[in-house]
Amino acid sequence: MSTPFEIAKKISFQQKKSNTTLIVKLSILATTLSVAAIILTLSIVNGFQQSIANKVFSFWGHIRIESVNGAPLQQNDSTIRLLLKNNLIQSISPFIIQSTVISYKKEIEGVAAKGVPISNYIPFIIAGRGLTKTSDSNKIEIVLSDLVAKKLKIKLNDPIRLYFLNDKSVKQRKFKVVGLYHSGIEDYDQQFVLIDIKVLQQLQGDMTAVQGYAVQLKNKDAIDPIKDTIQSKVPKNWVSTTIPNYYPQLFDWIGVQTMNRNVVITIMVLIAIVNLLTCLFILMLDRIPMIGTLTALGASHLFIRKIFIYQASFICWTGIGFGTFMGVGISLLQQYFGWIQLDESAYFIKTLPIQIIPWQIAVIVIGTALLSYASFLLPTIWIKKISPAKTLQFD
Repeated sequence: MSTPFEIAKKISFQQKKSNTTLIVKLSILATTLSVAAIILTLSIVNGFQQSIANKVFSFWGHIRIESVNGAPLQQNDSTIRLLLKNNLIQSISPFIIQSTVISYKKEIEGVAAKGVPISNYIPFIIAGRGLTKTSDSNKIEIVLSDLVAKKLKIKLNDPIRLYFLNDKSVKQRKFKVVGLYHSGIEDYDQQFVLIDIKVLQQLQGDMTAVQGYAVQLKNKDAIDPIKDTIQSKVPKNWVSTTIPNYYPQLFDWIGVQTMNRNVVITIMVLIAIVNLLTCLFILMLDRIPMIGTLTALGASHLFIRKIFIYQASFICWTGIGFGTFMGVGISLLQQYFGWIQLDESAYFIKTLPIQIIPWQIAVIVIGTALLSYASFLLPTIWIKKISPAKTLQFD
């Protein structure tokens, strides 16, 4: 092992208590906390953005296809089969949304009935089940949100009535509550009930009419290219719109978290670098007699600089190692145990979400190390200005 490395190790980890030992420990602690804070920030923002986006995509799909003027579409099976040939498209489902009024005993509530094929998987079910086909017109099935059910004091298997306004006349249908869902997005839970799309088609007197199609993708990263591909293959009066563009306020709010994340990470990186620079300057001041002695003995400036770079490396890598362990460890504990809870009405989720992306951790470790080494070079230049004569005066 090189002599500068051995000297650096000896003065960094000496057993007796000294100013140098205290400074090293404090610098390691500061670096540990900075790296851990960066990892936690990334994990939390990643989890938050993914959780909220997945909720919206699960409810609406990734892309909506509707008519240009908002008029009903006629089902076009040949176009749908053509679109499904794309390997990145998972499913395409028709839907209709119509305003209605729920009546249960003496309670009423205005909502929107979302008609979907009964074969569709309904997300967020917390009680009961999804929709199934029934031949009994008096037992048409419906899925309510738990929020609406609690508000109207409706329970599973209760019969309710929905009133629809069609062709200037009010039509009613009797439904059986077979499931309750909870998305956590209050606007959705307050507004939508889910029923068989055929019920709404019958009410409109056209079994081929749909309001639009919801497109689910296998990979949300391909959402914009697939939207353009869909637009090029659908009829001219159809338009495809990505859900982020359909609900820009919500996704802009999600995107703001990226900016907040970048600000926090920048501050933490600056704190880590300033901490290491300050530490190195103090260590050099504390070792001025040693620098003067080594210079008098003929040691080169490069030799002395290596000692302090090795010493700073010990601090840097020890702090990065502990920080990575702490950041990843706390993230995993929250991911598996969910101890930290949130106000769902404000954040749309009950438990603080976590998503650990390995390549981001690697970038944090390597990036912090590279920036630290680049900053180490600045204070070590000062070594050239120290002479043995000034060292005696300083001592």
